[in-house]
Amino acid sequence: MARFTRLSSEDRRAQLIDVGLACLAEGGILHFTVDRICKAAGVSRGLVMHHFGSMADMLAAVYARLYRDTVPDLTALPPEARLEALIEGVFAPKAFSREVLAVWLALWGQIAVTPALKAEHQRQYRVYLAEVGDAIAAFAAARGRKVDAPALAMSLICLIDGICLQHCMDPEVIGPEAAKEACRAFLAPHLG
Repeated sequence: MARFTRLSSEDRRAQLIDVGLACLAEGGILHFTVDRICKAAGVSRGLVMHHFGSMADMLAAVYARLYRDTVPDLTALPPEARLEALIEGVFAPKAFSREVLAVWLALWGQIAVTPALKAEHQRQYRVYLAEVGDAIAAFAAARGRKVDAPALAMSLICLIDGICLQHCMDPEVIGPEAAKEACRAFLAPHLG
């Protein structure tokens, strides 16, 4: 039996990202090592470097995947449905679990010291902020309200991140339903 399994380049890259996410969920950044990833994926060190170039670049790829997997895509939805989809999506079980939040924490902790990760964070955050800002602007316009949508979007994202951080530290403090209501209560005075 062959020691390694042949996969297409795209499938191998996806597999390595999955393993990287699992390593982060298991033990944070200390478990995100080339040796652990190679062992879990059943590949050589050279194959990891072939697909990512460096562990920092792999970390950035893992971050991009986590964004795609946990932050809802609002662009295809009608304007009136976007904010509710955001609130429901970020607090859905697949995104609002201690395991996923622990991965976010591990990644957030590395942004300041990993340039490739910082660049990916900036790229992802700009898109996220724009999507949430557009959703707020559309919702406000439909109700004849004028708001500073970019500032309100940034504040909402900070509220969501803070709730996620608190939930990761102690899930009993705030659960998903309370988290959703906190976001709706924050938006209500601005959007009606």
